Amino acid sequence: MIDLKFIRENTELVKESLRNRGNKLNLDELLSLDESRRKFIGQIEELKRKRNADSEKIAGLKKEKKDASSFIEEMKKIGDEIKKLEADLSGFEEKVNKTLLVIPNIPDASIPVSLDPKDNKEVKVWGKKPKFSFTPRAHWDIGESLDILDFPRASKISGSHFALYKGAGAKLERALINFMLDLHIKKHGYKEITPPILVNRKCITGTGQLPKYEEDMYKCEVDDFFPVPTAEVPLTGMHMDETFEEKDLPVYYTAYTPCFRREAGSYGKDTRGLLRVHQFDKVEMVKLVKPETSDDELEKMLKNAEEVIQLLGLPYRILMLCTIELGFSARKCYDIEIWAPAQDRYLESSSCSNCSDFQARRLNLRYKKKDGKTELLHTLNGSGIALARTFAAILENYQQKDGSVIIPKVLIPYMGGMKKIAPKK
Repeated sequence: MIDLKFIRENTELVKESLRNRGNKLNLDELLSLDESRRKFIGQIEELKRKRNADSEKIAGLKKEKKDASSFIEEMKKIGDEIKKLEADLSGFEEKVNKTLLVIPNIPDASIPVSLDPKDNKEVKVWGKKPKFSFTPRAHWDIGESLDILDFPRASKISGSHFALYKGAGAKLERALINFMLDLHIKKHGYKEITPPILVNRKCITGTGQLPKYEEDMYKCEVDDFFPVPTAEVPLTGMHMDETFEEKDLPVYYTAYTPCFRREAGSYGKDTRGLLRVHQFDKVEMVKLVKPETSDDELEKMLKNAEEVIQLLGLPYRILMLCTIELGFSARKCYDIEIWAPAQDRYLESSSCSNCSDFQARRLNLRYKKKDGKTELLHTLNGSGIALARTFAAILENYQQKDGSVIIPKVLIPYMGGMKKIAPKK
């Protein structure tokens, strides 16, 4: 959330931010509501001062045993007026707060300004794309022929855009999860968390997914719970309404969770295989840091995600997202896309974002500085990484002419020594 005082004092900057994001929200309406809200606050405060003054007069008159009935009657009228104004004020404050919740973060000055996704800036390309002596097959064909992926049965039990991993496929998925967690914990310094998969509305609103993305969420209506779209939500939200000591920062967390997304609005896109599924596994990274370090922490997080893909030996590229592509809560974001030969394109497998104090303000997440003052901290999140498309990229990049798939070297210990997934004879 952007501070309302900042919006008042930097109106044109915020309006420009909205334009650069392609957001048509009318900021003048918010400012008008805020002006009315502040007028009500002023009127209420003036009436309370008058009521306090009358209260002192009444006390004085009673002490002198004089008639104070006129002042008492006046106090009752003032009290009734205050109640009426406070009810009106509550309505304005609700409207102001609802509007503040749908204003996205202000993009960092370093990212490309564009309303065209084609203007995402490619900042790095790594690895060599594999060359085949045969026409590479898509991961869904490979998975089904090896009997490690079963989409028809997943559809039978859940519906379209779900996957069922079998045998060596399930083992490969588990190997990827354990490999990523071990790397982030043992080498990158993250603390492992196993969070709840269901979160409440306050938590998911605090991290910025609501109200913006509510149509893309699954929801447990009775309890108003949401299955997590990413572990970013519980990992960041677990400290809402808390204040850290400066000496305890930075805090690094990592977690594996299944993630759930309805993919609303994506009808007809990437309908086959693992490219756009409603449930997928992901290892997430979250950082809680001091404001002055957050830009450096984003670059470190990006390298943490890169190392996962490099160790898997998969070609990839990094994009700095332009303003139209930037996530709602992010100030700056990098996407890592892994090469998929059969698709002849890159597949997004990780996003690493600096959210500055945007989520922290919504979550009331602070730290106490050495001088005793408290300040909002900065939050960062990054996929470390998402597995569905990574799994797909492994099948496509490591496929062999005989239909088998070579296991990336780094995963062999996690596969119990298995070096290849071969067709059954």
